[in-house]
Amino acid sequence: MATILYIHGMGGGGDSRIPNYLDAKLSPEGIRVIVRTYDFDPPIGASQIASWVEELQPSLIIGESLGSIQALRIEGIPQIFVSPSLGAPEQFVRYAFLTLFPGGSWYLHYKFPVKEGDRQPLKFSFPVMRRYKAHWKAACEAAKKPLPRFAFFGVHDHFMRSGVVKVEYWRKMFGDSFQMYDGTHFMEEEYIDSLLIPKIREFLGFAKSGGKA
Repeated sequence: MATILYIHGMGGGGDSRIPNYLDAKLSPEGIRVIVRTYDFDPPIGASQIASWVEELQPSLIIGESLGSIQALRIEGIPQIFVSPSLGAPEQFVRYAFLTLFPGGSWYLHYKFPVKEGDRQPLKFSFPVMRRYKAHWKAACEAAKKPLPRFAFFGVHDHFMRSGVVKVEYWRKMFGDSFQMYDGTHFMEEEYIDSLLIPKIREFLGFAKSGGKA
């Protein structure tokens, strides 16, 4: 059985929609998709994810949104990205000062609420948000090592306006190894079926008929 480790986005977790949808679709083909809730504090999350990589020995990494930064830090394993938020660390560092004012942290939690369930608690504090600078640097260093990488970006991704999602960042780092789809930041099921799953099969070397390399 092939194993995919899915690195969820900000506020996601073990019950995130896309990885569970993928697991239901791909498990009959002998492909399991594992998603676990990691810490929002970058070095803690990186340590957790590194231990899961060692435990699971995945054949493929999928990074979604903010989780793409953690995914980039993983070396030696092919990677697919869904709405990679490569501009997010810069934004966190820029706006970390808000947490130093009364109500600043509350405002960020209000603006980015987390759903109930197995979800990542968000820690909007000055030290945590500032640590995203070193987190991005570590990701960029790891990304210099060549690996099969591919990303999907939604044409109607509202995070592009704020600079959280920057296609030009991806192009500068990895060239034209990406595809735009006519959807949002939160990849819709039709594009999971028509784009993401075929790309997963391609990366894993599975035939389109499923299950056979």
